[in-house]
Amino acid sequence: MATKIHPQSIVEDGAQIGQDVEIEAFALVGKNAVIHDGTIIRHHATVEGNVTLGQNNEVYPYALIGGLTHDLKFTGGEPKLIVGENNIFREYVTAHVATNAEDSTYIGSGNVFLAYSHVAHDCRIGNHLVMSSHSALGGHVEVDDHVNIGWGVGVHQFCRLGRNCMVSACSKLVQDVPPYMLADGSPAEIRSINKVGMERSGFTKSEIDIAKGVFKTLFRGDFNRRQAIEYLQNGSAVAAEKITLEIIEFTQKSERGLA
Repeated sequence: MATKIHPQSIVEDGAQIGQDVEIEAFALVGKNAVIHDGTIIRHHATVEGNVTLGQNNEVYPYALIGGLTHDLKFTGGEPKLIVGENNIFREYVTAHVATNAEDSTYIGSGNVFLAYSHVAHDCRIGNHLVMSSHSALGGHVEVDDHVNIGWGVGVHQFCRLGRNCMVSACSKLVQDVPPYMLADGSPAEIRSINKVGMERSGFTKSEIDIAKGVFKTLFRGDFNRRQAIEYLQNGSAVAAEKITLEIIEFTQKSERGLA
């Protein structure tokens, strides 16, 4: 279909609009926005700032995509928000540009942001995140692929969420969550592996069992964290497995520590 721009929307001069884009009534698209093919901007939604939306995104009513950072260190310029393809931003979602003029907030593809969720400045989000309503990511948070964030979760700035992990509803997360783990509580702690998430992503029973064994060594055994990693690297029967190596690498790079 052809591009449809409702006469009661506002599309500022300078905005770049692709093919088959739909912009509904009372939506606002700012002058620095780049909106690629097939994207839908629903009524009363706002896309402003130095923001690029890839193909086939959908922005629901009252969402604000590309808003100015909350960071008080902002000194001007045109920091960016770069968004991939096939994302859904539901009602009242906010996603902000970076703080420094030369930096960007990144959101990958295939993500779903439910109502009232918030992505702060300088976050780096991968693909296939499901972020539930009223949850928020502080600045500089990094989220890998296939992560699930429950209702009302607050993630402290600079935290990292590993691939296929989950943070349960109403949790307060102040440290990192390794791949395949499930964190819960306030403050959140690693409680188990994200078994259901792994099953839904097509992991085999053998792979799930490997993740479970690594979890027990890191979080339920008699070792301290350094000893647990040494055991997983040198004494464990699953030392060479991809899942084990991924969790070890993530843990060794953690600057905030593990939840």
